[in-house]
Amino acid sequence: MDDRDIRSNTELLAAVTKGLGPSIFKADDETVSGSDPSKLETVKKNFLIGKLGLADGPELDEKIDEVMERIGKSERHKYRAVVYYMLVKKFDKESVYRF
Repeated sequence: MDDRDIRSNTELLAAVTKGLGPSIFKADDETVSGSDPSKLETVKKNFLIGKLGLADGPELDEKIDEVMERIGKSERHKYRAVVYYMLVKKFDKESVYRF
């Protein structure tokens, strides 16, 4: 994250990472493809709506796109924990995680 000048709250990042459980150790699940609509839909449904309790709407897709842009479209390894962390910050949902 430092190479992208993205400042982080390490305690929150650790809490988000812990919340992902063992899935982050699976090669296919540790990263998010910013160019695969089905993967982005999974982020929206399972994380933003399911975990963070947000209502579905165009704002969710917009914020996902903003995060993908911030990390960099050309960055092949968009780590799920970092993507989710940035979404938590974008939606001001830090209270979901106890750290």
